[in-house]
Amino acid sequence: MSAIVVCPLASIAETAVRHGAREMVSLIAEKQDFHRPGVISAERHLKLAMNDIGFAGTGDLIAPNEAHVESLIAFVRDWDQTAPIVIHCWMGVSRSPAAAVIAALSLNPEEDDDALAARLRQVAPHATPNTRLIEIGDRLLGRGGRLTAAIKGIGRGAEADGRASFVLPLSISP
Repeated sequence: MSAIVVCPLASIAETAVRHGAREMVSLIAEKQDFHRPGVISAERHLKLAMNDIGFAGTGDLIAPNEAHVESLIAFVRDWDQTAPIVIHCWMGVSRSPAAAVIAALSLNPEEDDDALAARLRQVAPHATPNTRLIEIGDRLLGRGGRLTAAIKGIGRGAEADGRASFVLPLSISP
């Protein structure tokens, strides 16, 4: 079964190697410098320059926008799913869990939003998905507000220390 592995920036290399990932999505501030793990080819690494904010117009910060989510959806739909994909942000708490949920729904549109949100909470008690990313993903994936409501329904995640990684399976095991 394919899976999405979410982690903070500090553990991308270890996570990619441990899970055998060959593809990665980075949701990180524009000027944040980091090295792509050697097991991830440049062609299969999507960098989305954004800050973890919920609204536009905050000085030099870049709010998540439709172009970011469109790029994420296109990239994930091109993923062959033969190995897990790594999705990361700075802490692995807000942007990357939101991207993981959007990715899962873009690949499995018949998935129930509430079931997916509950599964996210089960595997990631610390996750507090970025509201702006979720709302944009909801709209672009034609969820009719169901995704936004489901994520709001699981509430804020537990406090995290920046080392919390998790695996979000793409489908529920029988």
